[in-house]
Amino acid sequence: MLTEDSTVETDFRKLKAVCVPLLGASRLTHSPNTTTSGLLTELINILNGIPPENLTSNLISYVFLPLSTILQRNCSAEIPDQILEKILVALSLLSESWWWSCDVKVWEQIFMLCGAVVGGIEGKSSGKGKARDDETKGAATRCLITLLRPRTAQEATKRSILPSEAKDRLLELQEHTQSSSFVPVVGQTLDSVMTSTSSRHIPLQRASLEVTFFLIDLYLPDPLIPAVLPGVISTMTKICLGLPQGKGWANGEIVSRGLKVMQVAVTKAIGDEICIKHGALRRIRDLDDLINSEEPVQNPPFDKQKSYGTQRTESWLRGTATQLHIAINTLTPLLSHPTPSALLALSNFSAALIRSTSLTLPQTQPLLLSFLLSLSLSDYPSISSEARRSLTELLTTPSDAQILLQHTLLKNLGDNLSALPRLLSTQSDARVAHAAGLIDAVCRLASYQDAPATLSVIGKGIGKLLGPTGGIEKWGGSLLSVLEFMEPPVIVTHTSGAQLALENNPEISQWINFPDLVFKNISSSETRDSLKSMFHSLGTAGGDSCLFAVEWFVNLGRSATSSTSVAALWCACRLLEGIVGISLFEGRSAAFSARRCSKRLEKQARTLAKSIAEIWDQSDFISTPSKETLQNTEEETPFLVQHRTGIIPLHETLKLTQISNPKPTKMTHQPIIHRALCLQLIAITASIAQSHFSSLFIHTLYPVLHSLVSPVSFLSSTALATLNFVTVATSYASPSNLLLSNFDYVLDSVSRRLTQRWLDIDATKVLGVMVRLVGADIVEKAGDVVEECFDRLDEFHGYGIIVDGLIEVLTEVIKVIEMEARTTPVETSDSSTIPRAGFHKPSLDDFFDFLPRRFEDSSQEADDTDYGPAPRKAWGKNKSTEDKIEDGQESEETFTNVEPASNDEPPPTAIQALTKQIVSRSIYFLTHDSPVIRARILNLLTSSVPVLPESALLPSIHSAWPFILNRLVDHETFVVSAAAGLAEALARHVGDSMFRRVWDDIWPKFRLMLRDLEVGEKTSALTRRDKTGVGSESAYSHSHRLYRSLLRTMTFALKGVHEHEVSFWEVITSFRRFLSARAHEELQQCAIDLYVQAGKTNPDSVWLLLTSTTTDINPIMGFMMNPAWDIARNATIILKSLD
Repeated sequence: MLTEDSTVETDFRKLKAVCVPLLGASRLTHSPNTTTSGLLTELINILNGIPPENLTSNLISYVFLPLSTILQRNCSAEIPDQILEKILVALSLLSESWWWSCDVKVWEQIFMLCGAVVGGIEGKSSGKGKARDDETKGAATRCLITLLRPRTAQEATKRSILPSEAKDRLLELQEHTQSSSFVPVVGQTLDSVMTSTSSRHIPLQRASLEVTFFLIDLYLPDPLIPAVLPGVISTMTKICLGLPQGKGWANGEIVSRGLKVMQVAVTKAIGDEICIKHGALRRIRDLDDLINSEEPVQNPPFDKQKSYGTQRTESWLRGTATQLHIAINTLTPLLSHPTPSALLALSNFSAALIRSTSLTLPQTQPLLLSFLLSLSLSDYPSISSEARRSLTELLTTPSDAQILLQHTLLKNLGDNLSALPRLLSTQSDARVAHAAGLIDAVCRLASYQDAPATLSVIGKGIGKLLGPTGGIEKWGGSLLSVLEFMEPPVIVTHTSGAQLALENNPEISQWINFPDLVFKNISSSETRDSLKSMFHSLGTAGGDSCLFAVEWFVNLGRSATSSTSVAALWCACRLLEGIVGISLFEGRSAAFSARRCSKRLEKQARTLAKSIAEIWDQSDFISTPSKETLQNTEEETPFLVQHRTGIIPLHETLKLTQISNPKPTKMTHQPIIHRALCLQLIAITASIAQSHFSSLFIHTLYPVLHSLVSPVSFLSSTALATLNFVTVATSYASPSNLLLSNFDYVLDSVSRRLTQRWLDIDATKVLGVMVRLVGADIVEKAGDVVEECFDRLDEFHGYGIIVDGLIEVLTEVIKVIEMEARTTPVETSDSSTIPRAGFHKPSLDDFFDFLPRRFEDSSQEADDTDYGPAPRKAWGKNKSTEDKIEDGQESEETFTNVEPASNDEPPPTAIQALTKQIVSRSIYFLTHDSPVIRARILNLLTSSVPVLPESALLPSIHSAWPFILNRLVDHETFVVSAAAGLAEALARHVGDSMFRRVWDDIWPKFRLMLRDLEVGEKTSALTRRDKTGVGSESAYSHSHRLYRSLLRTMTFALKGVHEHEVSFWEVITSFRRFLSARAHEELQQCAIDLYVQAGKTNPDSVWLLLTSTTTDINPIMGFMMNPAWDIARNATIILKSLD
């Protein structure tokens, strides 16, 4: 007690030091009054330092005296705004404690003072006052908040008084404010603070809204609330929408306080309970209430003396409900407000009104429900969770609104589905996104894992809507008529980018996304995502009941490739994704669901996969629809809105001429998008069946691979994503492993599509990509591929495009075999490793060594040469042997000593046997009419040379040699180049057997080619325009490739083939010009390699040739000199290698 007394005494001394001088300076003059202002500032600081519960009534009265003196001794107009503001701040600090004990009259006077300042009445009463600034009004408004704010039981406990005192004091003040004498004051104050709510000064606006809330919630008489409701709703609506501030959104806190004021005004004015109490509404809970509903409603007696009030009647309720619905509908833009506080306030506002006005505002319930549904999809977790919690509570808590809300939700869902076609035709992305978002929110509400059982009625309603009795023919057909897709960019390539990506990395592990489609009448990606999410949620909420809708969409989509069919397939894909619980467009995490699929769903998925795969069995040719079909389509298709872009013709605007009828709209066919969506359906069914999908590979693998080799990038990318998706869904390590395990299925599909009854040109491409993807593992099964190819070649040898494709497949097999042979080399007799006698340098040393020993008997010399299985004795029978034979006593040694002829060459491997089969059956196509096929066969033979041993290769080459020579004089340069490449490979790998063929057959033709090419270059615009004219500038021209093959062929001929003296000199003479510094770098290097190899065989000839070409060493060799070629640098390199 002593401590409290000392604290009060200390506070008193502090206040006395300020209050006494302030009382002396209470009379204000026209001077700046800095003394009074400073004392008021010091007083405010002291009051802020004293806790409110320590201010006793005596201290408050002591401080109130100088403040009231200033107000009494000076005219209102003479008090500056700054001093009045400080006085009001001090009164607010005093009222925080004085609220508990002050006399009601004192409370009334402070209330009237603050109301007068806020409304500007105190300035107008003097006749020459001016309006107070916003800071002064803000201080007055905060003082009103202190006077009106109800106190809590905790605050009463701090003051050591009973908790009930707070409620009793509030009731006392409410009774006083609702007296007939004070009601006008309260009404005037409410009008003043509502005017201040439109201020641009945020603190004043915030405080005014709080005062408005307290006045309506606690102090206004009940009959007065319906009277002020229109003004309050109108003002608050403008504030929430930010109309007083002009452009831009209103502050989030201001919106929150404004919605709070609207909520309390609507609830107190037109709530269910208050309207039932006053007889404006009748509640029907049982049959008796329904029977009595026909009786007229008896309104309770209304006190006519209270002229300020408004009686609640049925007519008043109908009119007010309509006006409120219009006002609340204007709040729809708040759904896009950027601040979470505004969105949270809108959620609470909607939930509170649904809960309290379900009977009085039935037409507004769907609107308020749409607010909550939209907010449940908010990006802010706090907003979405609060909206879902409110919806769940409203739908599960037994009340007047529960059953009505469930029916309203389902009706909202159906209405929005029916409205989507109309909204899509208007091309309004915002409205489409809003409608799709509402449908999405309703479906998510019923599909949450922790959703109460009472919400199952929503899921059943969605299943019924998408079931046989849901009328999908009506709303689904209208939706498909306006859901159109833009054609993807057509980028046609010889080999698809997806195929190249897969071939470069067959063990691909990273996730591949499906390419997305773009709508014609939807421009924003957010709206596209909202439509996807809508169908996903419909499938998730409806479950297996939605399979009827999926089947309906698929049947409609399979029938044609029109835009309507494409839209149907897209809807089926998205709906089936929702049923399964996956998404093809959100990465690996969303691609597979832990949800267990039902047997009905798995059965439907298998049937769907088979029916979709059958689309690839149809012809790719799309017939042009007839006029009758177009007319019927136009009559059936509902064109809701006609959109025209560009400038409107003037004559149509002025109607100067008769407007011609619009041309009939031609049906749009979109086969590429149609196939891509079919692939998406295959991927989804694979996700459903998972490991059981293996039995469907015989139907589905060919469509995927067929699309993978498509030249259209969009389709091939979709096929690559589908193959990757199916690989992961069926638990294969990589696409190559999947294809290898199901190789027979693909081969069977290809063979069935290469028959006279059923011929698919792209089937050969599918087989080729199959071989490339599987790689070396296909060697064991390549025999089936080869047999299949040659069987089809026998049937379709006259069709160039098919033969070309089959030869390409065989080439791919050879490439795979070649790579396998490199990794696992087979020991074969390589003739290049055996030293050749004809490779010695021509020299007279052996002759000079032989001369002194020419008369010696060489019979004494032992011959140690191993001649192999040759006879060691003279042919015929000697006498001793004949005698033994006659006596029958020939020893067994005679037979054991005779060595049987043996073949050291090992038997051919599977790879070599397969290659021999390909080579032997391919040579007949060397004379095919198509030069491309002739070149492919030559390349195929070239690739097989390193794989086969001489014994298997040379017989086929021998039989085909005339045809190969004819290809060296082919009319097409690329065929000649391919033939030269084959000669190069033969010279490199089987040089011992190519002596006569190189020098007698190949080199004469090469020599003629070089002369013809040299003559042609002089007149060609593609060659270099200089004195030399050596080759072409581009390394990709056919002539360049031919030169390169000629140089390499002769290089390997000099290395692996026995030397031919005359031809040797012709070779090194003919290729000199390629050593020129102006020739292409690659040709220069090939020429250097040739002359280096020639120098190893006959260095003297090479030295003589190069020296005679660069310098005049002897008049006899002067004809060889050609300084224009400039071969000095390359000649130096070659001559150095001879040392």
